[in-house]
Parts: sequence; C-alpha cells; structure tokens
Amino acid sequence: MFITNDIRYIGVNDHQIDLFEGIYTVPNGMSYNSYAIVDEKIAIMDSVDRSFGEEWLAKIDAALDGRTPDYLVVHHMEPDHSSNICAFMERYPQAVVVASARAFVMMQNFFGQDFADRRIVVGEGDSLALGKHTLTFVTAAMVHWPEVMMSYDNCDKVLFSADAFGKFGALDVEDEWACEARRYYFGIVGKYGGPTQAVLKKITTLDISAICPLHGPVLNENLEYYVNLYDTWSSYGVESEGIVIAYTSVYGNTKLAVELLAEKLRDKGCKVVVNDLARCDMAEAVEDAFRYGKMVLATTTYNGTVFPFMEDFIHHLTARGYCNRTVALMENGSWAPAAARTMAKMLENSKDLTFTDTVVTIRSALNDESRAQLDAMTNELLG
Repeated sequence: MFITNDIRYIGVNDHQIDLFEGIYTVPNGMSYNSYAIVDEKIAIMDSVDRSFGEEWLAKIDAALDGRTPDYLVVHHMEPDHSSNICAFMERYPQAVVVASARAFVMMQNFFGQDFADRRIVVGEGDSLALGKHTLTFVTAAMVHWPEVMMSYDNCDKVLFSADAFGKFGALDVEDEWACEARRYYFGIVGKYGGPTQAVLKKITTLDISAICPLHGPVLNENLEYYVNLYDTWSSYGVESEGIVIAYTSVYGNTKLAVELLAEKLRDKGCKVVVNDLARCDMAEAVEDAFRYGKMVLATTTYNGTVFPFMEDFIHHLTARGYCNRTVALMENGSWAPAAARTMAKMLENSKDLTFTDTVVTIRSALNDESRAQLDAMTNELLG
C-alpha cells in the first residue's frame, strides 16, 4: 500500500491477540504499523510484534523490489514495535539502526546488544538525509515511554508519530476512529498529558499532510480534528457534554437507584452514560470518565470500604490524572454507610474536582429520604 509515491505501508494485522498489553480487550485485533521510505537511501520505519517477523520481512522484500534497506528507524522500543530489530539486522547486515540514546540502552536490556558499530544516535532537531527526503527528529519523551521520538519527512510532509494518534483495532476492520483512539489514549497514554501537550506544541508548528502512527490507520484528511482531540484529551478538557454514572450493586438496590437517577437526568434532556463496573469493559468506563465533564460514583459499602470494582475504577482514574470534573457520590450501606467518605478520600489528590453538596445515602433500599436526595442530586448536577 502506498502512502505517497515514496512511502509504503509494510505493517501487519493481528487477529490472534485477545488482550493488548495483557489488559485491554481488542475484539477487532491490532495493527502493528511499519513504513518504508524508498529514496536514494531506504529507511524502514519501525519493526512489528515478534509473532509477525517473517510476514514483515517478506513485506519489506516485496516493497523494495530487490533493493536493500539502509536504515531501520526505531521510534519506540515497546516490544510490539521492536521485537524484530535483531532479525532485521541479521537479514540486512549493511543496515544501520537510527534511534535515541535511551532506545539503545533499552535494546541492550531487551536483546543483549545495542549495535554499537551499526548505529546512529539522534535527538531533538537532528536529521537523516535519504535523498530528496530528509527526516527531522522530534523527541517525545513519556508519550508514553522515555525513549520515544517522532520524525517528520519534509518532502512529503508526513509525521511518523510513534504511538501518538494510534488506536485499537486491525486495519482490515472498519470502526469509528475516535472511540477506539480515545480508549487507547486514556488507557495507555492518559497519565502523560503534560508530555503530550509539550509534543503537540512542537508538531503543530510543522506543515503536516499525513500522520503515520504505529497503530491504526494513516490519517491524511481533516488533521485538525485529530490534533484538536489530542489537545482536549491531553489537557484533561471536557470533550462531550453529559454525565457518566459508574456503579456497582450487590443485590440490585444500588442499581435501581442509579437507573432512577439516569431516568431523571434524561427526562431533563441530559446525555447519560451508565457503566456497571462489574460487567463492563473497565477501559471503556475510564474512557467515559475522561470524555464527560460530570460523573456520579455509586457503590456499596464493602468490608468497611467500597466494592472492589469501584476501588479498581477509581485507582484507574487517579493513576491517569483525573481532574477538572464535577463528581457526585452515592452510597449504600445497610448498617454503617462508609462508601461516599471512602471514595472522596480516594480522590482527594485529584486536582480541581468539584463535589456536589448532595450525597445520596441508601440504607439497604430506597426510601422517601433517599429518593428526595436523588431529586436534589439531579437538580444540582443540572444546575
């Protein structure tokens, strides 16, 4: 597949995988993207996952039509992109690895060698001339590993963006970019909003006609849309108006209260998303929490604290820098309700959270008092 006249796609699709990074469900598989820039000199942009080494090497041979590559540019050392570096260097003994200094340290750690006699170490602003194409390197530390860099081809105006702008899903499956890119971003990159903002400031000064990420499709239309979403996500801004309710329920009474609250909110024209944390994809629930500006947490008191799925959910939020939101709390406790206090404590280090004055407290099942609290919470959330 040709990206431009000189840039060719040589990546692979993975439909064997069930959990990406051992945690994220990927029913539509994953793509591991690699690219070839064919000029006077030939640069291969990144490797692929180890399970697809032979397929990738065969694609390189087919794309180059008898020529051999001069460089392997390594933007990111995570194994789904680096596992075939050694196989590549063995296949092409004249080739040189181009990567950041930290990437070569990681190569030594992963593979027991750092190609000291066949390497070029690059950093911010360094360039690699291929002929009419010249790559300029942009460091992208902590988006989302410390060795990461991007590169910009000044000829075709293509940004090779490493994991940034990537998404879950193989390229032979059609799905909505934003949904799986958002889940990917907040699951994997979300903690590193500050570094992402720093990189965005650098790349938005470039004249970019296409973005080539390491996962997901090449982006070559309406680039402002993708960059603006990344800006919103990495600045922890509100993407969509609405309220997300995340809950756990043991015997159904908390669920009933959540459903009643959602109905009240929807009746007043509010967009509401409800996630049962015991049954939903946790990464989807995290994605929703960061997408919307308001969140209701509803759970039972359990062993003097909160139900385990809620504890896990809040940990996912705080680990990713959850902030700048309005939060409402609902608790259920048959004899000693403590969930609201516990959830507030778990969120105390999150910046710029506004808690509603109303806390809904259910003692086993809804009664007149807790129903009135639901009405008050509805009005406060919509006020």
